[in-house]
Amino acid sequence: MHPKALLDSAADLLKQILRFDHPADAVLSRYFREHRVGPRERATLAETVYEVLRRKIFLSYLAQSGSGPMERRLAILAFAAPRDFLLGALHASDKQWLEQCDQVRPGDLMDLHQHNLPQWLVDALKSEVGQEFSALADSLGRPAGLDLRVNLIKAKRSEVQEALARLGMASEPTPYSPWGLRLADKPPLAQLDLFRQGLIEVQDEGSQLLALLLDARRGEMVADFCAGAGGKTLAIGATMRSTGRLYAFDTSAHRLDALKPRLARSGLSNVHPVVIAHERDERIKRLTGKMDRVLVDAPCSGLGTLRRNPDLKWRQSPQSVTELVHKQQAILSSAARLLKPGGRLVYATCSLLQAENEAVAKAFGQSHADFEPVDAGTCLPDELRTDLVEAGCLRLWPHRHRTDGFFAAVWQRH
Repeated sequence: MHPKALLDSAADLLKQILRFDHPADAVLSRYFREHRVGPRERATLAETVYEVLRRKIFLSYLAQSGSGPMERRLAILAFAAPRDFLLGALHASDKQWLEQCDQVRPGDLMDLHQHNLPQWLVDALKSEVGQEFSALADSLGRPAGLDLRVNLIKAKRSEVQEALARLGMASEPTPYSPWGLRLADKPPLAQLDLFRQGLIEVQDEGSQLLALLLDARRGEMVADFCAGAGGKTLAIGATMRSTGRLYAFDTSAHRLDALKPRLARSGLSNVHPVVIAHERDERIKRLTGKMDRVLVDAPCSGLGTLRRNPDLKWRQSPQSVTELVHKQQAILSSAARLLKPGGRLVYATCSLLQAENEAVAKAFGQSHADFEPVDAGTCLPDELRTDLVEAGCLRLWPHRHRTDGFFAAVWQRH
């Protein structure tokens, strides 16, 4: 594609995405379905968009001094292709302006140009981590690595690592998850036999740890209450060695449809996807008191995943978080009814905010005297407890653990 055409496409995409009507990845997917774009051009467009979303405040500051549509100026500043290629799309005045922008460093400007976060989120995160805020903000502004979960039903981690090495793909075992591998690059995994045969799944190490915390056993009755596309469901099913019965509940048939090909590859036969209307659905009520373990991976702000989904910091607000908290409390209370006496309940989010995490867990504990809090450290191997547990809960931070941000609290029913 000609440089000017690719730059125009990037500007067109940014015009759609910066309305923040829909998730950035959904807009990109639709755009690529509707336009004939090669894989290299797709990568350039996606990386350009995500660079703008990560550094929106700083790049918008620079863009003010340029000319032409704002989306085009932002696309020029963030263009994810060699500079010589970009220059082929620019007029002399654009080139002069870009050269001037290259001389500006975020550190020479205000704090907001360095952290690129909305002020309400800055205030919330500073109250969470104090002096670690700069390190956290820096980590949230960098692209995430690529973590895999090895399907132990079909292969050992060491075997998969060796197979990847033979393909020229360097990886290292994840430090916390016993099933994870972290890749140095981001290869097209869908083309690999390892992927097509279900030996690996893409899953952040932090997400893998929720299955470790739930510790579902062979032959048990287990529910993943907000299963989505089923990444955690598949990890749980593997820990159960494809025995027992594992329900994957979600209100979205579309999300559960995405689980079906992954489930087919996995080799698991104990997973039962169920679409529900809401958390009080009759299909839920019929299972009251029958579950050994329940994971509530609740709908949340997703602010722990900003490395992957930088648009969320612009799409969420204090008001949307408040609405989510009410939903989280309702879902957790409803899911708790499924547990039999002695059963384990895990509440988890990929949020960094206490309002969605500790506050929800505290409110649940105060209103459910039949549930005893369990120190998350006792559910993890000894060597992980010190690093990953805060005040009895699992707490993962991108700047400390190189994972997405995750929280989890654990209870046992009397």
